[in-house]
Amino acid sequence: MAYIGKQPIVGNYQVLDALTATTTDTYALTKNSVAVFPQTPANCIVSLNGVIQAPFDSYTISGSNIVFASALTASDSIDFITVLGDVLNVGTVSDGTIGLAKLSATGTKDATTFLRGDNTFQTIGTNTPAFLAKLSSDQSISDNTLTKVQFDTEDFDTNSNYDNATNYRFTPTVAGKYFVYASVWLESNSNTNFNRGYSIIKKNGSTTLVQSIQDSRDNPTGAYSSTPSIVVSMNGTTDYLEVQAFIVAQTYSGIIQVNGGSGQSFFGAYKIIE
Repeated sequence: MAYIGKQPIVGNYQVLDALTATTTDTYALTKNSVAVFPQTPANCIVSLNGVIQAPFDSYTISGSNIVFASALTASDSIDFITVLGDVLNVGTVSDGTIGLAKLSATGTKDATTFLRGDNTFQTIGTNTPAFLAKLSSDQSISDNTLTKVQFDTEDFDTNSNYDNATNYRFTPTVAGKYFVYASVWLESNSNTNFNRGYSIIKKNGSTTLVQSIQDSRDNPTGAYSSTPSIVVSMNGTTDYLEVQAFIVAQTYSGIIQVNGGSGQSFFGAYKIIE
């Protein structure tokens, strides 16, 4: 990296207390009479008799002691010993100076955050609120009458936003886009009496978001299963979703119903991560 002016100094550089050579190879290292513990011989600059010594070959470090390769004499001169600082001490880096290549391979900050390509962190969202409710038993409906399906048994409801007892609607408390899905099994009273069937996902009771239609007037059947789904924006306060069904029979008599139990009819939604 280029700098204007003097390059910053990084490390804890120390010129140690002067040492007097005697007939020994081991000397205590101190700074202001306090012991100093260099991490490796290569972390020191040692001048003996006017010659810079080779680390490891000419001397080693043992704790706070320097140990020369052979004993000195009183005629030798230990000119100076400088300790360069801690190994891998890079100091405090400036903001915006570390790129992706210097970061870990995962590029993560924590369990809910990831690193974007522009070196900024993005919080990972969650697919909640979310719920799944089922129709526990068959629900009888009137012919040619739009009827709300009463999904009354919850498999899960992360934020308690689905009403499975009174209104049978999902009112999420977090604004955003939601994937909404349903499966509705419509059945008439005979194998040839099913004329037309509709299963509809509605917003706020009046807006039809999506409807799945089976028109079998030319070849009446007995039942029809449909799976409407859609993505919808919700305001997180008053917006709600519900499912309605509609059957037209060839001849209205006996049972017309939405089949429940065994997972035949269900209704769910979850928030999309944006």
